[in-house]
Amino acid sequence: MASKATEIEVDDKVVRVSNPDRVYFPARGETKMHLVEYYLSVGDGIVNALRERPCMLHRFPTGVSGEKVHQKRLPKGAPPWMETVRVHFPRWNRTADELCVTELAQVIWAVQMSTVEFHPWNSRRADVEKPDEWRIDLDPGPDCPWETVQRVAHVAHEVLDDLGATGFPKTSGGNGMHVYVRIAPDHGFQDVRRAALAFAREVERRSDEVTTAWWRKDRDPADLFVDYNQNARDHTIAAAYSVRGNPIGTVSAPIHWEEVDDVHPDDFTIATMPARYAELGDLHADIDQHVFDIAPLLEWAERDEEQGAAPPPEPDQDE
Repeated sequence: MASKATEIEVDDKVVRVSNPDRVYFPARGETKMHLVEYYLSVGDGIVNALRERPCMLHRFPTGVSGEKVHQKRLPKGAPPWMETVRVHFPRWNRTADELCVTELAQVIWAVQMSTVEFHPWNSRRADVEKPDEWRIDLDPGPDCPWETVQRVAHVAHEVLDDLGATGFPKTSGGNGMHVYVRIAPDHGFQDVRRAALAFAREVERRSDEVTTAWWRKDRDPADLFVDYNQNARDHTIAAAYSVRGNPIGTVSAPIHWEEVDDVHPDDFTIATMPARYAELGDLHADIDQHVFDIAPLLEWAERDEEQGAAPPPEPDQDE
């Protein structure tokens, strides 16, 4: 029997939450209402991570053990205060009106619609074709241990320091780590991805545990892939503070650089993050104050290509 719906006040909005007692995370028995309460507890952080970005929703209508729905378009039945941004997909010549978060109530309504994970674009609605966020994805191979991710994170930090760029690290909520760098929205996706590849190659030069090989078959399973393709158009990864759809409800958690050697992805869950957030606040709160010009990376890319390195493959090629 379905549990009784409840109403949640979020600032000046009211969100009706149906089936609040439905178990979403089986490991500890957390429910849909626990998920709502989690997102309320990190409200400023999740809104900061999603603000004005087209956002894909990963929905789990019966909890994370059930079917997963990847949804670009805002679910039907949205109240008038939900905001969207229209994006065009040239391959199919179609458009989608994607969620565009500007306030916490919109996040909570998406959770009511069974959204667990929020995957925003790295551009904003003012110009969706010009990214303002460069994403460094440290993606371990199947035989690559967490300790390698930690070591490579320090190498990436070193390269960022050499560039004069401020990186904002977070766990992926899975086996990897992400670092975000705010950039001026002056370049298209192709240039940002090319710059990201140049950075990845520099990290590869400094670490024998790193690969930039595009094809999965060409990678050592024990190596870490610096996945520059996460900067391609319409490629998204879980936002800071997004929950992940697994039984323990891990969170993609912002961390201090000083914490890299001491943390494990499973440390951060919907059970542990509220207290951490209450103590530390949003560790990415001032990311907009640290804007980096990718011109040096584009110079690196030109240098590499002049020396025979291939430009990045087309992003829609399967790995």
